[in-house]
Amino acid sequence: MASLVRSASLRSLRNGGPLLFHTTLRKSLTSCPQTQTLRTFSATMSPPSKAVVYDQQGPPDAVTRVVELPPVQVKENDVCVRMLAAPINPSDINRIEGVYPVRPEVPAVGGYEGVGEVYSVGSAVKDFSPGDWVIPSPPSSGTWQTYIVKDQSVWHKISKETPLEYAATTTVNPLTALRMLEDFVPLNSGDTIVQNGATSIVGQCVIQIARDRGIHSINVIRDRPGSDEVKEKLAKLGADEVFTESQVRVKNVKDLLANIPEPALGLNCVGGNAASLVLKFLRQGGTMVTYGGMSKKPITVSTTSFIFKDLSLRGFWLQRWLRTDKVHECRKMVEYLLDLARQGKLRYEMELVPFDNFHAALDKALGKLGSQPKQVIKF
Repeated sequence: MASLVRSASLRSLRNGGPLLFHTTLRKSLTSCPQTQTLRTFSATMSPPSKAVVYDQQGPPDAVTRVVELPPVQVKENDVCVRMLAAPINPSDINRIEGVYPVRPEVPAVGGYEGVGEVYSVGSAVKDFSPGDWVIPSPPSSGTWQTYIVKDQSVWHKISKETPLEYAATTTVNPLTALRMLEDFVPLNSGDTIVQNGATSIVGQCVIQIARDRGIHSINVIRDRPGSDEVKEKLAKLGADEVFTESQVRVKNVKDLLANIPEPALGLNCVGGNAASLVLKFLRQGGTMVTYGGMSKKPITVSTTSFIFKDLSLRGFWLQRWLRTDKVHECRKMVEYLLDLARQGKLRYEMELVPFDNFHAALDKALGKLGSQPKQVIKF
């Protein structure tokens, strides 16, 4: 018990933000027998939780630490969830670094999506039962911890037949891919899209969702050793064409298209010259949507593209879309994506890593060991 008191006094955290350590809990720890206190915890409190926390923004490998958090009160409308798995996404890293536009106040618990199992529910909760699998939907900060207590409105029940790693990773990258395919240009079977960053998780999801809908995909990748193997991998996912940047630079793109229609929609997550290569493919009146800038270089568009091809440039940020009243719509889309995963129609490479090895997984996610699969923490 003393260790819980010490943990609570050291700027205790809950759900990615500060935890108010209740006066009643302090009194029970100091004035009641230990066995009685434990019974109180079991009735109204969550179990203690291990969590990845950071007290300031900075390099994730320097500012994060694993600590034990004290029990949290489970109120009448709350659901206590034992987390099963949560990924390390690039946006998680950016939040810790302090460069993401929206981030929790520090001290905070890391993580933004994941899957868990209901451990206990408040007295007024009717739609959830212990043992149910749930995800925060829309995504919610603070998923890198073993137990989370949040209002029942945060949670969405999903099928336990869903592969664990896909249940944990559907609400950010796959949902981004789906929204971009649906929100900007009407696409029908037989239409075409073009994208750079095709090896990213979003890029792989775009290929597979498009294939399932009969939409062709043209994919531009970096020139790199092993590019033939990358092309083969993307082709197995359903890519119609995969070109390196150098191939697109030296050829007339219409000659590359063969019998594929010119794309109406382009997706850009790189910026710089890679974005210009996407623009080369677009048909008259086409639209390019930018959702990332991995090169950290601006997008340059020729005057010809604007005047004579009448191209449109748009931007997409999932979190802005989720800020609107999209909870019901979001959950329907998540179910659609999870169903694709259960059918084997949506696949991307991931590595499940025990929570005790969090910092090793973080090093991989930071790119210290070269290209690695998406790291998913298993609790």
